[in-house]
Amino acid sequence: MTQSLTLRRPDDWHLHLRDGAMLRAVLPETTRHFARAIIMPNLVPPVVTAAHAAAYRERILAALPAGAVFEPLMTLYLTEDTDPADVAAAHASGLVKAVKLYPAGATTNSHGGVRDIARVMPVLEKMAEIGLPLCTHGEVVTAEVDIFDREAVFIDSVLDPLRRRLPELRVVMEHITTEEGADYARAGGPNLGATITTHHLIINRNHILVGGIKPHYYCLPVAKREHHRLALRRAATGGETCFFLGTDSAPHVDALKEHACGCAGCFTATNTMALLAHVFEEDGALDRLEGFASLHGPAFYRLPANDTTLRLVKHELPQAFPEKILTEVGPVTVFNPGFPVHWHVES
Repeated sequence: MTQSLTLRRPDDWHLHLRDGAMLRAVLPETTRHFARAIIMPNLVPPVVTAAHAAAYRERILAALPAGAVFEPLMTLYLTEDTDPADVAAAHASGLVKAVKLYPAGATTNSHGGVRDIARVMPVLEKMAEIGLPLCTHGEVVTAEVDIFDREAVFIDSVLDPLRRRLPELRVVMEHITTEEGADYARAGGPNLGATITTHHLIINRNHILVGGIKPHYYCLPVAKREHHRLALRRAATGGETCFFLGTDSAPHVDALKEHACGCAGCFTATNTMALLAHVFEEDGALDRLEGFASLHGPAFYRLPANDTTLRLVKHELPQAFPEKILTEVGPVTVFNPGFPVHWHVES
């Protein structure tokens, strides 16, 4: 039985760090294990220009723990007023690695997002021309579509028509949650990738709803039926290069999660790598964990894999993860997988 595993240091291709006191508290949870991360731009106000992205990057770097080596990969928040020239200049400077499409109202701080995809076509055409990836929150938000069907409808009604119109546009389907999403990603060719979160490999919708509502398992896109979770497991552990890790680790203070209208998001930065080792071992795929966590993402983003390594060791005693991360604005609950985890990150 494998008792240790050394892999290239992983990257997180979908991460929320927030700002201010929250940023300072949660950033060390990522830098402990990850070398780089695609940083989500849905702040208040959002990161919509190159100047905003540069300023946010400086705040992240200023919050780094002593001795940490970490590169924030910045993104822009796509709006119907986004300037294609500003996007192109931000990309040319090396500052911005992707642009994020939020359908307006789809998730946390997405009210400034896109309502009509036709109105952002000049930006998308420029991105296709220069090779800048579009990261998509792949859900429609129309009232007549059931929340559990939003991803599949988005693929059919928005994503597929867009890719047919702009086949050279490089697209990341972020945090896919359905068998339909996995099937579409694997058939999409070299210009399409898909991230999968840690928590969607572990929970289905029963974890949120059975025995009472569990707010710390509530996320968007919401966890789906068990057969979708199993489809995601096959995608993540199967070695296909179109799938890579994006945790969507999303910190909210407990007061806003345990609330009459609770915020969406699972905070997994602390324990993702140990949980992934558990999942990949269960599926007989430990030899493919490095590809998913460390190699496929850099290849899609046309970046080199990291030179440093991370070592995981399996112990007889399970790891005791912290229940909460304490911040100046309140506690943040760490994702609880609901089972003992014997893998430890040791370097």
